[in-house]
Amino acid sequence: MNNGYLHFGVVFKAANLNYGESIGNIMSLKKLSVEEKTFSYISRQALRFDIVRILEEECNYNKAEIDKAQGVVQFSKDSTIDKYPEIDFFGYMKTEKKKQTKKDEASQEEEKEAKTKIRKAVVRLSDAISLEPFYNEIDFSTNMGLASRSALDNDIYQTEIHKSYYTYTITIDLDKVGVDENDKIYLENEEKVKRLNALLYAIKVLNRDIKGKRENLSPLFIIGGIYSSGNPFFYNQIKLSFSKDGIMINDDIINAVLQTRMFNGETVEDKTYLGFVPGYFNNINKISLQVDKKMGTESFFEALKNDISNYYKV
Repeated sequence: MNNGYLHFGVVFKAANLNYGESIGNIMSLKKLSVEEKTFSYISRQALRFDIVRILEEECNYNKAEIDKAQGVVQFSKDSTIDKYPEIDFFGYMKTEKKKQTKKDEASQEEEKEAKTKIRKAVVRLSDAISLEPFYNEIDFSTNMGLASRSALDNDIYQTEIHKSYYTYTITIDLDKVGVDENDKIYLENEEKVKRLNALLYAIKVLNRDIKGKRENLSPLFIIGGIYSSGNPFFYNQIKLSFSKDGIMINDDIINAVLQTRMFNGETVEDKTYLGFVPGYFNNINKISLQVDKKMGTESFFEALKNDISNYYKV
């Protein structure tokens, strides 16, 4: 089997998705600065949380068990990848307390290493970064609805707000899905395909509950495929411009990425599909993919599912 990596970049639109520390009575969004501009972002941990939640709520995959038997919150030693896709996809570290012994220093180090199991993530998420700058917009609120029922004063608080398009990427090492050398577990290809289809579904309907509202994180634009290189080709490569003619994806950047040639001679374009929701971006036709590789988002996910089945020969 040749090395295979499923990779795609996503654009969605949402608002006020991830808060950090509060400053006084102001709730602050997670932000970063790039090129003297400020952008809000959603951490990869937040995206992971909601993907795992949807896998449990809608795909009937339970969250992995945890415990604190070793003095730290971690996955239980009985949580294995055959039981829980969560740790199959996102990895784990399981440690045990080092026993007190009279062995020499070298032996103690060997024992410490033997008591720690690490499986790296197979599914790699990036943070979701806003594609529009944050301009310090703040919502002013009170609890007047409750305070008016009594003689108590109402509380005043402020919340940073930002509605924007966001982009993130996912890269999946297909050869490591369903494989755990630590526990000598090797899942059948049929189960790998079933799990990956569930993961694609979670991304397709991704949503997030925050501050009493549910935000839709479903893709409005998604581009990717299965490649022989694990490079996240579309990471940091999706940008938007806004004008009187509408919203444009930067097609020059994407077209340059599509021409990237891999070691086996294939170009990124050869293996790439593009999915989009009509009505959002006005220059999809300028992205240099064949017409039959540009489709609605539902068809995009079906194309990926078909390629995954072919990859595992299921």
